Amino acid sequence: MQTLSPNCYLEYIPNWLNPAHADRLYTQLYETIEWEAGEVFVFGRWHKIPRLQAWYGDANTRYRYSGKVLIAKPWTDTLTELRQRLIEQGFDFNSVLLNLYRHGEDKMGWHRDNEPELGNNPAIASISLGAEREFQLRHRRDKSKHTLTLGHGSLLLMTGETQTHWEHQLPQRKRCNSPRLNLTFRKVF
Repeated sequence: MQTLSPNCYLEYIPNWLNPAHADRLYTQLYETIEWEAGEVFVFGRWHKIPRLQAWYGDANTRYRYSGKVLIAKPWTDTLTELRQRLIEQGFDFNSVLLNLYRHGEDKMGWHRDNEPELGNNPAIASISLGAEREFQLRHRRDKSKHTLTLGHGSLLLMTGETQTHWEHQLPQRKRCNSPRLNLTFRKVF
């Protein structure tokens, strides 16, 4: 576990899933998840999000961000399998936001996962499948940066006060021609 700043923790586990298991999960999720092209309300306007996404979780779990309300679809067997593995590591997640980055032009801008329904100091477990992509963190006050390359089958845990003091993004990388799936497990109250 790495300390980004006081009470802000990051743990990267590169081979959390073995390659064959990661390949199987990637194919199952890519083919079976109900992907949606969505919009968000940012800077007073609606914008198409530059990726596809899906929200799954316990019954009636809702997630609000950027003017949008997502209502959870029921857990699939594949998502339940991943959730169970995280529970065995001591986490109690009740939902997952999936993002499909179809190519290097799909991205996620600077943000924090700090919506009120996530509570104080939420833990986020991020599983990456598919193409390797660069993940960046930036301290809100001093603007210091930290960069990781998230590989196929990896797990990134962000805990403590990370969502309070650090922003993160997945920047555009036009040379990347392969898809990437990202699953961010969280607990919604």
